[in-house]
This record gives sequence, C-alpha cells and structure tokens, in this order.
Amino acid sequence: MSNVLAGKTCTPCKGGVPPLTGAQLLGMLKLLNHDWQVVDEHHLEKEYRFPNFVEALAFTNKVGAIAEEQNHHPDILTTWGKTKVTIWTHKIDGLTESDFIFAEKVEAAHIQA
Repeated sequence: MSNVLAGKTCTPCKGGVPPLTGAQLLGMLKLLNHDWQVVDEHHLEKEYRFPNFVEALAFTNKVGAIAEEQNHHPDILTTWGKTKVTIWTHKIDGLTESDFIFAEKVEAAHIQA
C-alpha cells in the first residue's frame, strides 16, 4: 500500500465539510496510484477482472469485510469475472480522504487475492 495512505483509517464524515475538488482531488489520486478513476469529481471507480465468478465473489466478500471494519461502505457490482467498486462519501455526496484510504485498502486486498 502507499506509505501515506496505508496506515490510515477511514473516519466517519459528519457532514458540513466540502468534498475534495480540483488540485486536492488530483493530489489524492496521485497518492493512490492504482488505476482508479475519479468520475465527475464525485466518486472513485475501478473494475477488477478475475478468471471466474467464484474468484470475483471471493474478492467482493473481502471488500465487504473491509467496509465493515472501516465503517465505510462502497457500491460493489459483481458479475462473472468482474468486480466493480465505486466509492464516495454519501454524507457530503462527494470525495474525502477516507475514500482514498478505503481504495488503498481494497488494493491491498486485491494484491493478496
């Protein structure tokens, strides 16, 4: 995992904070550095490919366990050979540092898969 994001924990957003935009958003994306896409300055998205449904589902379950541990819950779409993870902070309808921390944790789970 990235040295900067690796040891951090997602912190619950209480609202009232602005979402990351512009240079802040690009800076966080550079720290993440794993082919994640920022879509419309609103959410992070990445699709992982697997040789079959069983492995895609196993990865989905790993992401679910991380979500429970971090209390930060992404949208996950699992189909045959693919798992797509979409992350944003629902409370502010945009991206925070915690979204990037969560994405880094998903990357670690994928590397270990």
